[in-house]
Amino acid sequence: MPALASARTIDSARAGWDAWRASRLTSLIAPAGNLALVETRWQASDQDESLEDALSGRPSSVTATRLERRNIDTGELERGIRLWDANAPSIQHFDTVEAFPFNPDWVIEATFTEVPGSRRIPFEHIRDNGGTRELVVPGDITFTLHDVAYSLSAFDDDGTLLLVFGDRTNGVNTYAAGRFLIVPRVPGSDQVVLDFNRAFVPPCGFSAHYNCPLPPPQNRFHVAVDAGERLPAFLDGYAIH
Repeated sequence: MPALASARTIDSARAGWDAWRASRLTSLIAPAGNLALVETRWQASDQDESLEDALSGRPSSVTATRLERRNIDTGELERGIRLWDANAPSIQHFDTVEAFPFNPDWVIEATFTEVPGSRRIPFEHIRDNGGTRELVVPGDITFTLHDVAYSLSAFDDDGTLLLVFGDRTNGVNTYAAGRFLIVPRVPGSDQVVLDFNRAFVPPCGFSAHYNCPLPPPQNRFHVAVDAGERLPAFLDGYAIH
């Protein structure tokens, strides 16, 4: 497959890849990294459990944070608590995240076309039993690959474009539910670079207590994206639960 980016763009991507890999592995085992999440629980509307109560009886390695979401059926605001353990079994057994070698063919220059207003697109989530949650998608990312035109939908994740995509490697030698890619934007420019060498396993690949979005149909490639992270690797037969 021919590269879809300039030599300068590819060289820049290659130069930063090792540092990105190292930073990524370090972030996973941080006290509030993906591997540290040991519980997510949602409270009934008439409950207001304190973080202190949530930590009662827990070891000092555990911390608690709050989160919110909209009820998938009613749209009402729900509040929850997450518990993070710096000494979680998943951290203790973590080895690495397997990855493809850097592949220059998967550094793609694309066009981002902003859509005025707050356009929302339904995304199915891994733990919603087929239900969908609408996420803000501020524009379309377009390019052509192997004579196939793609128009991808990356949603706004606290000011960052996050692309959830699927391809023919999923369930074969990459995470079955798809992978994520952060898409940097340059203010005032409609050009973006999709560096799939930085595609990563979503949080739900490291803890069963996340509820990750799944790739919508328009974000599914007709070919294998043999770049980026593949699968987490654990010692002693440990499995995420």
